[in-house]
Formats: sequence, structure tokens, C-alpha cells
Amino acid sequence: MILASAHPVSLLLSLAAALAYAVPALGARALGGQAARRVLLLAWALHAALIVWNLHSAAPRFGFASALSVMVWLVLTVYLIERQYYPQLGTRWALAGFGSAAIVLTLLFPGAPLPATSSPWLPLHFALGIAAYGMFAAAVAHAWLMTRAEAQVRHAEAPGTGVPLLTLERLMFRFVWAGFALLTLTVLAGTVFGELLYGSMHTAWRWDHKRVFTALSWLVFAMLLIGRSRFGWRGRRAVRVLYIGAGLLLLGYVGSRFVLEVLLGRTA
Repeated sequence: MILASAHPVSLLLSLAAALAYAVPALGARALGGQAARRVLLLAWALHAALIVWNLHSAAPRFGFASALSVMVWLVLTVYLIERQYYPQLGTRWALAGFGSAAIVLTLLFPGAPLPATSSPWLPLHFALGIAAYGMFAAAVAHAWLMTRAEAQVRHAEAPGTGVPLLTLERLMFRFVWAGFALLTLTVLAGTVFGELLYGSMHTAWRWDHKRVFTALSWLVFAMLLIGRSRFGWRGRRAVRVLYIGAGLLLLGYVGSRFVLEVLLGRTA
């Protein structure tokens, strides 16, 4: 939790990425659309370099802030790709603000060192889990855009995103399906190969906070997808269920690590 403890390269990349994100977040109108997009792309590239550097350092660390940082980067990746197909898609300033905040949090709370007894496959397990977080975060972002656009239509206003409601809904469920598949793989890997991934100290199954909230979120997302395919759930009902599942999933790892690292001051 001390900035001075960060590696100079990590500190430099963090400050550069956070400042680059802050430019479009605070001054997008002054920059103009094209310049803001270029600065956001630069911030995204610096953020990617920071993630790679931290994970491949001599003593890699991971915690709730690191998970949020990777999740925000994944959402930005989705946004940058979607902008190629839907140039009218907005929310650039909000995503840039989240990116800057996530990097600052990672500097303040770098997390715990990865277990020395862990398997070389553990980073892949983490990658699956964080990718699931990223897909569900992208689904939540599309749900928010859909809700905002629906409200604007009800008030006879032009939708701010310029993307049709049905398109936003279709994209939202695509990300839900992708996140659900990744989450299922993550849960199966942790359940079946727990000892191989984490070492002999993790042989017994424990219903801790992380597993309970993760299992509950999996059930909620399964219910959402079944409701969509069997009963045609859409609109506000689907969005509410998605928010509940995403909230439970966030409590699963990020929430439990936040309590340990920030409220209790522990890293393990």
C-alpha cells in the first residue's frame, strides 16, 4: 500500500497510463473527438503494458485492485473494438475515468504475492476468472446504455448512443453468454484441479465467502439465460437480474479481497 515500494518501471507506467486516461476523462470536449480517441488508445496501450509488466515481474502480486484494473482494461478493449462498428457509441469519458481510478487503486493496493507453491497453470486460472469478470462488466455497461437509451426514447429524446435498443440488448446477452462460459470453466477448474493449481495446502473444499458468492452468481446468470431462452426475458427484468448476478460476482473475489486488504489490512 506504499507507492515507494513499487518497481520504478511499474510506477512510471502507472503514472503515464493514469494521466493519459485522465485527459479524455476530464477534457474530451476541449480535445475534440479524434484527439480524445487517440489519447484513449495510448492510455489503453500503456495500461496493457503495465498489466503485462506486473504479472511477469520477479514477484508478481494480485489483489482486488489488480482484478479491477484488468477488468476495466478488458471493457475498454471491447469498447475500442465496438467503436469500429458503431462509431456513434459514447461513454468514452466514463470509461477513461474508470481506467485512471483502477490504476491508482493498483498503486495503492498492489495485493498479495502469488503462492510460491502454486502451479504454472495458476495464471491461466486467474486469466479465465478475470476474463469472465470482464465479459460480465461489458454486459453491465451495455445494460446501462440500453437503460439510458430506453429512458431517452420514453421522453421523446434522441438516444445518446445512437445504437438501436435491440442491438444493445443483443450485444448485452452475447457478453452474458461469453462470461457465463468463462465463469463455468473457472469454477470447474478451481473445483477439480484446486490442489494442482494452488498446492497441497488447498486440498479441502471450503465454503468461504468467495465460493458462496461465486456459486450464487453462477446460478443467477444461469437463471437469466434460461429465462431469456425459455420465457423471452428482456428489457428491465433482464437488466435487473444481470445487475444482481454481477453484484454477487463482484463480491465473490473483489469484495472478499477488498475486505482482507483494506478493512482488515491483510494480504493473505
